[in-house]
Amino acid sequence: MVTQMLRAASDGDPQAAADLLPLVYSELRKLARARMAKTPPGNTLQPTALVHEAYLRLIGRDNPSWNSRGHFFAAAAQAMRQILVEQARRKFTLKRGGNRKRIPLDEVDPAIEPPPEDVLALNEGLTHLEKVDPRKGQIVMLRYFAGLTTEETAAALSVSAPTVEREWRFARAFLYTLLANPESHA
Repeated sequence: MVTQMLRAASDGDPQAAADLLPLVYSELRKLARARMAKTPPGNTLQPTALVHEAYLRLIGRDNPSWNSRGHFFAAAAQAMRQILVEQARRKFTLKRGGNRKRIPLDEVDPAIEPPPEDVLALNEGLTHLEKVDPRKGQIVMLRYFAGLTTEETAAALSVSAPTVEREWRFARAFLYTLLANPESHA
């Protein structure tokens, strides 16, 4: 039923787009919660807001043409990634205080969030990985940003679970190397 609704929504049916959200909302929320669990403390964006923003971006696209449920959720993961990167960039701008940390005075032991440049560096590394090997980039998107399991990722990409595991290990090592040595890919 979801696949039919996705096709109808991608064909421009506004009612299908409206009916689609209740069907995919719980899964999108699960993806957002999984992703938000990996964000640093002090993040002002909530999973619900992330889901709504991602959904609006997905539905607002001209001719999204999703061909499967997995394709839709991969697009949702990409939208969530973009939203989180944009938020990190906004936090890092000089207008908003650059990389200074906000510490509430009423807290005795405030949690200090890691710098937003870490999110930006991860995004840059992932962009580089996507150029080198697009499927490995998709695996990182689905595993890290969407919070999918190995089996869910394999189903979304139509590959075997061992392939996902092998490429996930490679992608993590690749990104670790890039993040540890940023000048290595400059």
